[in-house]
Amino acid sequence: MKLYENGKSHADITREYDITPSALDRWIKNHRETGSFAAKDNCSEEENELMRLRKENQRLLMENDILK
Repeated sequence: MKLYENGKSHADITREYDITPSALDRWIKNHRETGSFAAKDNCSEEENELMRLRKENQRLLMENDILK
């Protein structure tokens, strides 16, 4: 993000770090909106809830296996 903010061109960044222009655009957009590059900070409430429920489901499945 700092490279882009300091004037390095979009093309130079994508070429130097071997990423797609759309990935760089998404990272810049997410960072501007949330101030973070972390996926969990850039997910919708529904996506966060789904991740939480999947994690809880996995934990419950493991507990169930232990009790068998």
